[in-house]
Amino acid sequence: MSHEHVSNTKRIWTVFGYLSLITIVEVFFGILKPEALHMNSLLGLSLLNWLFIVLTLVKAYFIVYAFMHMEGEKATLRNAVVLPLIFLVIYLIFILLTEGHYIYGIFKNSTIKWNF
Repeated sequence: MSHEHVSNTKRIWTVFGYLSLITIVEVFFGILKPEALHMNSLLGLSLLNWLFIVLTLVKAYFIVYAFMHMEGEKATLRNAVVLPLIFLVIYLIFILLTEGHYIYGIFKNSTIKWNF
């Protein structure tokens, strides 16, 4: 019985292409900051920031999917690995935004000075 080595070069370049494309879109929007996205908000955060968060989650999912070889697994195992991560990242974002807004309000409306 012989085992043939299968080259994953095409797959690696495909993953590189997808991740690069998403990164280019993020950089493009970060440089241009379209007013329609930058000046409008949803849940206290600009639409541009929401776009960055969503694109980052898409990249994270794709990295897990491709580099942890989840594409060959059953959907239940994929979901058991990926969904808790997505939930925890969204929860972390919620906590950071809530605490950041609170701290900003404290410094904005009090006699405590910005010394950092």
